[in-house]
Amino acid sequence: MSNLDCMTDHAHGERAAAEDEPEIWTGRASNRVQWLLACAGAACLALGIDLAVESLWPSGILPLVMSIVGCIAVGLLMLFGTLAFVHVAVKVDKECLEVRCGHIGVPRRRIPLSHVVGADFAPAVTPRHWGGWGYRWRPEQGTAVIVRRGEGVVLQLGDGHKFTVTVDNAESAVRVIRDHLRLTPPAPTV
Repeated sequence: MSNLDCMTDHAHGERAAAEDEPEIWTGRASNRVQWLLACAGAACLALGIDLAVESLWPSGILPLVMSIVGCIAVGLLMLFGTLAFVHVAVKVDKECLEVRCGHIGVPRRRIPLSHVVGADFAPAVTPRHWGGWGYRWRPEQGTAVIVRRGEGVVLQLGDGHKFTVTVDNAESAVRVIRDHLRLTPPAPTV
């Protein structure tokens, strides 16, 4: 009878631990340095517009047009390229991990948990290891969304690739993902 009591208590304890984890986990990470780069992009854009309005170049129209187009193009690339990676929002539910970047949520990556075979906590992810901020790909490391230096989540995908994202409180995200992976039936093999 005591074995039955122990088994019941143990099973109840596991259920209680699983109930402590949230059904949906959300996290964010941000990088204020990106705002400086966005300001530089806005300055380039303003310079291009100012050149277009002034148009008093003694050397001819072609250098003027090239300068205007160049300043506006660089300004837009810097402005939108940096604003897209000022922050990242991560959501984990029973079905997937979703990553949204910037204020409008683009680029976005949705990874079904049925494609995930493991999740690990990375205590020190740096832009230097990935070649900078943003959406990155390196053949030996996989893909990543890097918005700042710090902790992150590393997913091992069923196709052998890895996906890394920097996010605050990454350890709890890994726990939630691992709990959802235990509850999810394995994907059928083809």
